[in-house]
Amino acid sequence: MPPMGLLHYFSKNEDKRALFIFNLIAPLYFFIDRGTKNNYLKMAALLNQHIPLKGKRILDVGCGTGSWIDTLKTFGVKKAVGADFSEKMLVQARKNHPNLEFVHQHGENLSAFADNSFDIVTATFVLHGMKYEKRKQLLTEMKRVARKAVVIHDFYKKSPPAVVLLEWLERSDYIHFKKYFKDEMKQSFPSIGILENDIGNALYIGNVTKPL
Repeated sequence: MPPMGLLHYFSKNEDKRALFIFNLIAPLYFFIDRGTKNNYLKMAALLNQHIPLKGKRILDVGCGTGSWIDTLKTFGVKKAVGADFSEKMLVQARKNHPNLEFVHQHGENLSAFADNSFDIVTATFVLHGMKYEKRKQLLTEMKRVARKAVVIHDFYKKSPPAVVLLEWLERSDYIHFKKYFKDEMKQSFPSIGILENDIGNALYIGNVTKPL
């Protein structure tokens, strides 16, 4: 019989399944961060061209070990906060980026943060792992906390076979996400924009109050 913790991988409850996976890989995430560094820099620069980040207050939901929010901070961000539901991820985040603030918080209930308390609320490679209803709930919370824009950094168009395999192992909603997420953004925001790169991911930008 598999260990008790391993049973969460086979759970029908996607929250338990996701928490098990991310707690499990947290100590190894440093190597994943190293592999994504160049892509994060490229996408952060692209975002900065579209929305100047200097002086902005940014919340990163599902921050993991903090690599994305740390990259954004290099563009002159005034306040940078990361939130994640995995305490083990946050242990690594605080160790890797002691100059940043990290909060233990579930993305679907950002109760630690008031309405409009950040200029930009972002999430990187988080929403594709959720089913539609949870994506919708998370977008609603991100929109509530954001004053200007919600920025989703995630998969777009075609991905390498290795990514497809990993998403299958993770049991994510990757296929439906890629097919429908653009329309989901249109349903949630008065206007959206998509800034894509050449390796199968993009920034989905939802304008909260008015065009930036």
